[in-house]
Amino acid sequence: MKKLTKYIAIGMLIVGSSCKKDFLNRYPQDTVSPDLFFKSETDLSLYINGLLDLPGTWQYLGDQSSDNTATTGSIEIKNIMIGTPTSQTITGGWDWSRLRNINYFLDNYSKAAVPQETKDHYAGLARYYRAAFYFGKISRFSDVPWYGKTLQPEDPALYKARDPRALVVDSMMADLSFAVNHIREKVPVGTPNVWAAKMLFARIALYEATFRRYHPELNLQSTADRFLDSAVAQTKDIMASGKFAIYTDQGPTKSYAALFASQDASKISEVILADSYDYAKSNGASNSNINGYVFGDYEQSPSRDLVQTYLMKDGSRFTDIPGYDKFLFTQEFQNRDPRMAQTLVYPGFKRSNDTRPYNQRLNKNFTGYHQLKGYFNTTDNVAAGSMFFPVYRYAEALLIYAEALAEKGNLTQSDLDKSVNLIRARVGMPAIDLVGSNANIDPVLMAQYPDVSGPLKGTILEIRRERRVEFALEGYRYDDLMRWHAGKLLQKIPEGMYFPGLGKYDVTGDGIEDIMLIDKSQDIPADADKVKNSLGINLDYYKAGSFGDDVTVYLKNGAAGGTIVTETNIRTFQEPKYYYRPIPFNQVALNPNLKQIFGWE
Repeated sequence: MKKLTKYIAIGMLIVGSSCKKDFLNRYPQDTVSPDLFFKSETDLSLYINGLLDLPGTWQYLGDQSSDNTATTGSIEIKNIMIGTPTSQTITGGWDWSRLRNINYFLDNYSKAAVPQETKDHYAGLARYYRAAFYFGKISRFSDVPWYGKTLQPEDPALYKARDPRALVVDSMMADLSFAVNHIREKVPVGTPNVWAAKMLFARIALYEATFRRYHPELNLQSTADRFLDSAVAQTKDIMASGKFAIYTDQGPTKSYAALFASQDASKISEVILADSYDYAKSNGASNSNINGYVFGDYEQSPSRDLVQTYLMKDGSRFTDIPGYDKFLFTQEFQNRDPRMAQTLVYPGFKRSNDTRPYNQRLNKNFTGYHQLKGYFNTTDNVAAGSMFFPVYRYAEALLIYAEALAEKGNLTQSDLDKSVNLIRARVGMPAIDLVGSNANIDPVLMAQYPDVSGPLKGTILEIRRERRVEFALEGYRYDDLMRWHAGKLLQKIPEGMYFPGLGKYDVTGDGIEDIMLIDKSQDIPADADKVKNSLGINLDYYKAGSFGDDVTVYLKNGAAGGTIVTETNIRTFQEPKYYYRPIPFNQVALNPNLKQIFGWE
């Protein structure tokens, strides 16, 4: 089932009453009295299950805000960079109803006549959810008001100012410390257990540590190390438990892909928490089928920058090959990290029930590359609608562990071998060598992340590459760019495949032409008049020209070729301003104690 049912009683309990301001002065009150409801473990469980909210397969579209994809969607960060944003135009994110529901539980759970261990377990889950809620808030706004209890409509705290980020994060860490010490290991399938809590703890700790380290405007650099220590401690516990392992059961060419195209998370040793779906049992109400959105027919398409990040299969750098920037699609996929062909549609890929390999579809504003991750290659709607999404997986724990130690300067070869190198071994990639990675630093990565320094600089950069590749198109890249102070990378307009000019091209990898690029002045002929290839199959025709021409594909140099162009709007990422968002104007009007920061108006 998609998520645990939010029972009517719980829905009634957590509905807020009407009032003049949509903020924390709406709170659960007289629909169900807490003295009558919070009596048994069943009551506690019902309420907590009503708070369950896991990211699902739509997360595979989450990289639209990053440099991993081009997008035709109305994406906030893109709109900010090409527009003139203010607190009157950027109005999202200032909703507190979920916190009100969490705090209401924490104010009342102790009334239940159950053992203390039971109370602590459910309180731990509520505090886990509160930390996750505030993680979203500090990631967006930095300083925000901390509310540790349910507020009454007349409570003056409703009109308090922002609390400092440091205070809010320390409160989150206290919540997470309680959670990892009290949440049970055995819980209903699809709900967080102690290991999921440790993953959230580690994820937030690494985020905050690196954000503080690379953002001098916060003046919190000196406090970063204790969060790195927390990230290491939580991931060490997960690693030492022996309960999880990098999934390798289907070999180097299929195991990685199986993480994103499987129906039973219990069979995947790597999955710590999954958002599971059962299309048949839910009569279609629960559905993970996003095939029509991830395969290149919707808003996003993978960028050439992502393609060029993958290493060669022997561990050497693709970007060290002379002329790499003019490689054709079929050349780009030769002898690459096997994860590339398990993430992106590759030459020779066949869609379900097709007898011929898929011809890459070219279209205006798209890169030509297609996303495979999150796509279930089947015509069975029940199967496609029953894939799980891995909310936390062991690979992330290993990458957090390695990155945190590297940032502290304490990473050893042994640490690499029991973390990142296990991930690389899954697909047969050579191990990262600590000495070698620092002696031969990738100039491309150096240019992308100029803030990185120290004796382990090269290793930190390679761990960042590894994180980008391992979690490509899973929705984490934007947060990574923000915490690494790498927002300037978003100024680069995503590009697509390279074509040296007009003419015939092979895109299936068999050496036989599949598509034809013609000049914008020509018309695409009728099927009977199209050129056929040596297999007797009509070529797919595309009119090529410069951006804005009446054509089907834009090339950087028009008929003279170049990479596919997806847009031309100039992007400007203002630092530090665009690492944060303004409090919506109407909220500041309601509460003048809320002040804008980092130049927002």
